Amino acid sequence: MRAFQIADFDSPPALTDVDIEPPAAGDVALRVQACGLNFADLLMAQGRYQERPALPVTLGMEMAGIVTAVGPGVDTVAPGDRVAVFNGHGGLADAATVPANRCVRIPTEMPATHAAAFQVAYGTSHVALEHKAALRPGERLVVTGAAGGVGLTAVEIGVLMGAEVIAVARGQDKLDIARKAGARHLIDSESNDIRGQIKALGGADVVYDAVGGPLFTECLRACRPEARILVIGFASGDVPQIPANHLLVKNLSVMGLYWGGYLAFRPEVLTGSLARLFDWYTEGKLRPHISHEVPLSNATEALDLLRQRKSTGKVVVTMT
Repeated sequence: MRAFQIADFDSPPALTDVDIEPPAAGDVALRVQACGLNFADLLMAQGRYQERPALPVTLGMEMAGIVTAVGPGVDTVAPGDRVAVFNGHGGLADAATVPANRCVRIPTEMPATHAAAFQVAYGTSHVALEHKAALRPGERLVVTGAAGGVGLTAVEIGVLMGAEVIAVARGQDKLDIARKAGARHLIDSESNDIRGQIKALGGADVVYDAVGGPLFTECLRACRPEARILVIGFASGDVPQIPANHLLVKNLSVMGLYWGGYLAFRPEVLTGSLARLFDWYTEGKLRPHISHEVPLSNATEALDLLRQRKSTGKVVVTMT
């Protein structure tokens, strides 16, 4: 089968022919139909992600496909089932072997491309806003990178939860996408005095930040007392330093969120969240925004779309 792999961190990932592994006990074999890309895939390719699987490794954290075989002891899914899987790697390939307990059946009406774009982005935003920040109706939510893979889902879910959403993104085209997702206020991230613009709207009750750098500091300084700040990622490449005295004076809370980390210690948080999200999907309240669908043969170009920030919403690689 074809697999888009990292052989070593000094060389770019490349499409390679590898053997298909049969499923061991507790595992399932999957014919992969689509794989959603994430900024973390870029970090993993550089050896900079918080998890570093043994090399060589196939990129692609989240995937969707059809179960083709099950290993001994598996009774939760069966051959022919359509599932979505967050496995941390392995999705950019024609086939994958994954733990059965990570497979989630997907709604009949959900195409594989939507399923592959769904788990990480929507799951991150829902767990962050509901489980961590306890976002309440009427609160003012600031979302940075609001047209990106996770940021756009934070706009959508914030609106569904009754928040007044302020979207911060680069350029009018990306702001228009956030507006269509329900953002009430739009701020260009390249404009002056972002702090002042947020404060003029009443200040932030919750900040969802996937960008980091100076933009994080601007949003921090625009927070109202008792605001909650969600640290989602550092797409700018700049990890901000947080002044503890500012947190003290305003009674602020800063919360980190690594969505995949819950698999190790509280998987029920993720499964409960995904159940709610799939319900919203079947009710027509959520639809992934996929700006690019790219075949596996062009996986390098697909990653470049993320690296060069040319995508909005999600980039999905299809195995065609």
